Amino acid sequence: MEKKETNKKFTIIIIALVSIGLVYGIYKYVHSLSHETTDDAQIEKNMNPIIPRVTGYVTKVYVKDNDFVKKGDTLFTIDDKDYQVKVEEANAALVAAQGNLEVSKADIGGALANISISEANISSAGGNIETAKIRLSRATNDFVRYQNLYKNKSITKQQFEQAEAAKLEAESEVRILQQQQKASSFQKSVASSRSNVTNKQTEVAAANIKRAQAVLDAAKLNLSYTVVTASIDGQVSKINIQPGQLVQPGQSLFYIINNSEAWVIANFKETQLSKMVIGQKVGISVDAYPDTEFMGTITSFSPATGARFSLLPPDNATGNFVKTIQRLPVKISLDANNDPEKIKNLRPGMNVDVDVHLK
Repeated sequence: MEKKETNKKFTIIIIALVSIGLVYGIYKYVHSLSHETTDDAQIEKNMNPIIPRVTGYVTKVYVKDNDFVKKGDTLFTIDDKDYQVKVEEANAALVAAQGNLEVSKADIGGALANISISEANISSAGGNIETAKIRLSRATNDFVRYQNLYKNKSITKQQFEQAEAAKLEAESEVRILQQQQKASSFQKSVASSRSNVTNKQTEVAAANIKRAQAVLDAAKLNLSYTVVTASIDGQVSKINIQPGQLVQPGQSLFYIINNSEAWVIANFKETQLSKMVIGQKVGISVDAYPDTEFMGTITSFSPATGARFSLLPPDNATGNFVKTIQRLPVKISLDANNDPEKIKNLRPGMNVDVDVHLK
């Protein structure tokens, strides 16, 4: 009798287990018709690298591991003595370039004054030449008249020689004035050439000022880079620098995690993608917070499988092909109606389970 009772209980248990398994299997089957799930997914956030722009020795670190910082907060400083010297040197070069420009402008003024003087001399010589030519014409006429009178013995030889001397003197005066006019024209030409040269020198001096100003601006910019500040609000990672340490431009020292925005990267099998589209709602369960369900939306699909972005992507043409199901990264944005405080508590790299609602 007891044996029959035992067999009956065992049979009931078996039937119950089979029923539960059948119900669960039916539920999973029905669920799979309108859902796609994966546990190959992680939380992602923007991780802003802190990279110095100048070389130098760290003088002081203002943050500690895992500190929260605001945009503009000083993270650490670099010894700025060398950069201050470069600023002073560049400033001195700028002052010298400005002085050269003033000298060139003064030279231009002198050259223009010489041109004006030469033009005045040319104009004056022209007037004097015309006056001298009038005198020469009158002296020539007198000489011709006195020459005829002398031939007729109407005047004395002394009077004739005086008329001849007056004519020769007038001719000499015209020649001298013409030579002076040519000399003034030559001086004007020389002054004009000097003015052109000085103008070029002024242009060069102005260009040197711009170059010196650019060098000064670059020196000031490098000096400002010795104070490294936070570019965003967030939380710093482990601080891997100490005072006295030499840092180089482009060297990634630590990170600032932007806690205000988070998303999920879920790696779905290629066989799961046929019914998935952008805009579908997603339920997200974070392993660290099993009692909280976050809601999200599919926003984009990766252009290639994860294997293609690996350091050594597979090459199936080498003869070692083995067919394996590939996974494609899918970006899932967290909806705005999620609790922002809980979003801040999420950390990049946390494992999550995602459930895509296909319908």
